[in-house]
Amino acid sequence: MKKVVSTAAESLAGVLFDGMTVMSGGFGLCGIPMSLIEAIRLSGVTGLTVISNNAGIDGYGLGVLLETRQIRKMVSSYVGENKLFAQQFLSGELELEFNPQGTLAERIRAGGAGIPAFYTKTGVGTLVSEGKEIRRFGDDDYVMETGLVADLSIIHAYKGDSEGNLVYRKTARNFNPMMATAGRMTVAEVEHLVPLGEIEPDAIHTPGIFVKRIVHVPAQEKRIEQRTTRPKSEREGA
Repeated sequence: MKKVVSTAAESLAGVLFDGMTVMSGGFGLCGIPMSLIEAIRLSGVTGLTVISNNAGIDGYGLGVLLETRQIRKMVSSYVGENKLFAQQFLSGELELEFNPQGTLAERIRAGGAGIPAFYTKTGVGTLVSEGKEIRRFGDDDYVMETGLVADLSIIHAYKGDSEGNLVYRKTARNFNPMMATAGRMTVAEVEHLVPLGEIEPDAIHTPGIFVKRIVHVPAQEKRIEQRTTRPKSEREGA
């Protein structure tokens, strides 16, 4: 089956529907599948539940889907850089399921591994544990968290081949690998598309069996959330 398609819109053809759950890879603005997010925006699909470490920033990343009111619910661990997110949440327009970052990562990994639930100390005795099963192991209490799966996972990789074997680079190797395993349908955008066999087997982070479609995005913009620098004179005197 041919996996490589020409455009992001083509990669999502026949996949999107109102009310679906989408996992979106990335950490801050690093390793986010921007071309696929833009294709979702242009499709007009609504009522989305989006599972992502964060919600982008105003006007970029998942922030563009907040602007168009296409997201109904976010399952996230960090939302501090997005004013529109805060406004929609505080007004009751946007639903939020908040997770400690490690818990979110493990929920996704568990979902991809077919594990329905697990216990963790994180969040016991806080708002995070409200309404969840608490069980005692040894001398400590643990809260039960459920695994997460999605109708669609959209991910960004540094390199990929025609069969969907993927390699991530540096911080982009964050939520992308685990989300690739937890989507019923996984679509990847790759910066460098190479022939099958060019990637050393030991270098592969996501095996192609998890990836259904690939789109080549050779010149995607890469942004930095915040950049803090000191004047050159201060650096030299340090």
